[in-house]
Amino acid sequence: MLDALITIKQSFRLQDLIDILIIAVMIYMLLVWVKNTASRFAFMGIMLLGVLYVGARLFHLYLTTMVLQAFFAILLIAIVVIFQEEIRRFLERIALLGAFRRDSADAAAPDLTERLIESVDDFCHRRVGALIVLCGREPIERHIKGGYQLRGEISPPLLASIFDNHSKGHDGAVIVDQGLAMRFGCHLPLCLDAAKCGSLGLRHTAAIGLSERCDALCIVVSEERGEVSVASHGELRSLNKPAELAEIIAGHYARLERSGLRQPVGTWARKNTTEKAVAIFLAAVLWFVFGSQREEIQREFRVPIEYHKVSSDWVIEEARDGVVRVTLAGSPQAFNVFEPRRLKISLDISEVKEGRQNFNLTSDMIKIPSNLELVKFEPRRVAITAYRLKSRQLRVKLVTKGKLPRGYRLKSIELIPRTNRWWPAPRRSTSAASVPRARSRSTCCCQPA
Repeated sequence: MLDALITIKQSFRLQDLIDILIIAVMIYMLLVWVKNTASRFAFMGIMLLGVLYVGARLFHLYLTTMVLQAFFAILLIAIVVIFQEEIRRFLERIALLGAFRRDSADAAAPDLTERLIESVDDFCHRRVGALIVLCGREPIERHIKGGYQLRGEISPPLLASIFDNHSKGHDGAVIVDQGLAMRFGCHLPLCLDAAKCGSLGLRHTAAIGLSERCDALCIVVSEERGEVSVASHGELRSLNKPAELAEIIAGHYARLERSGLRQPVGTWARKNTTEKAVAIFLAAVLWFVFGSQREEIQREFRVPIEYHKVSSDWVIEEARDGVVRVTLAGSPQAFNVFEPRRLKISLDISEVKEGRQNFNLTSDMIKIPSNLELVKFEPRRVAITAYRLKSRQLRVKLVTKGKLPRGYRLKSIELIPRTNRWWPAPRRSTSAASVPRARSRSTCCCQPA
């Protein structure tokens, strides 16, 4: 073990460090995603099944292995179905890693907060229902439906006219982005968790539903009670004072500013330290198991030739044993997971002719895994002798044996058909035999003597 570590230390390259860091970043993003996703328990269940499968292979539990292999055949589709929303949001976050919010939005945040608080306070006193969405960094276009384009500057009179009971879009939501009211009268997705929503109204349910799907902040004013609530990250919180709303809005815009790439490196390093350590450890272990051993070995396999695209009326005789010696090169780990029975050579003989003939073998006829390399194969030419079976019509002769029971006499015997078709093998063939392609049947009629 010590010698192996010394060898790895001496052969460690800069490319290996980059390799470990790339895998560590991928594992870290996966861990953070699983930590924040609502379907993390389903993901943990899939991981446990994976551990069970490895254990079944290790202890040769054939039935369990077979059942889990059948399950993993459709696992990719199951993952897409189960984590459909999470995968889409995860990919959107990757696309936003290098995106910046415009400075105008951040500069307008304090003034925007005052105008929003003034409007919300007025709605509470007049018992006017309202739903205001403050966009985050994640896009929300695919979550909202309907609405009307506005792109107007936020002001108390504008919001009062939008949420007036006589307004066409007063039942919908106002989308606020970059300090402007981009759309109004929009319909938001509803929360599907009945236990979380309880007896909440439609506006509150829609606010929770949108906050579950993106990082937007939703402000809700109850028409019945005149109370203010905010929904963020799938949680609804009731507020008692306008100062609380001002603090939440300011914190929302502060997070948007910090979420860009302008935050200090030290701040980023202090976040999710456990996930970072686990990701680096797992990446190092994976590199040690799979990437550290870069030695290449060669192994030879005897692979049978499979002939296809040949009709059943041909007899194929091989000059040799019909086996090709194939030499593959790769790492020991690649050969450990390689199954030789899957190695095949497919030869197309659709243009075969009668007699002895040669067919050239090429490398594209040999199907090998991507982690192995084809070194050589012998022979590169295979000789076969092909005979085509020709049918003949033969008259069928019926021979009877034995005697009828006492008291009976034979009246007639009818043979159907009277002729039969045969495919006799050529005389030169040593492996083929005459093959009948139809059978005759006889009908016997007897009567008492």
